[in-house]
Amino acid sequence: MFTSDKMERNVNVPEGVTIEIDRMKVTVKGPKGSLHKDFGSPLFGDMVRVEKNGQQIKVATEGTKRKLKSEVGTVAAGIANMVHGVTHGWKYKLKVVFLHFPVTVKIHGREVLVSNFLGEKAPRKAEIVGETKVELAGDEINISGIDLEAAGQTAANIERATRIIARDRRVFMDGIFITEKPE
Repeated sequence: MFTSDKMERNVNVPEGVTIEIDRMKVTVKGPKGSLHKDFGSPLFGDMVRVEKNGQQIKVATEGTKRKLKSEVGTVAAGIANMVHGVTHGWKYKLKVVFLHFPVTVKIHGREVLVSNFLGEKAPRKAEIVGETKVELAGDEINISGIDLEAAGQTAANIERATRIIARDRRVFMDGIFITEKPE
């Protein structure tokens, strides 16, 4: 709903999900767990409001500036992602590809270790962010979690750990690549 003098976005809350709002601090609890995020912005202060109306969350502003309107969309999308995460979760799939040296992937604590990548002696490391679960299934890596940002950052960390520098990418096509991500 766009008007010239105010911006408003609504997020529907399904059954079984509870949301607590304290100014711009939002806590979402659902069947898979709970998430907490502070959407407070020092730039806009109290110009963006988050309110609960029954089974809907209303994010609105009275301002007309483009930055305020983008803040409303960002906060509404963040809350919608939190609701989806605590009800369905988020999943990423990565594929391990190697042509030259057989790569070994292991999970050690809160890190993913990639050994023998391009014949290197030291393993490459990627951090597992938050409460994200990483599972190995042959040459696939499955990442799942309720926090979209943590799951996405974990997938990016693993992909970035095997980035090849100073070699011809047409010849050295080894690496770990994201093959499926949430829409």
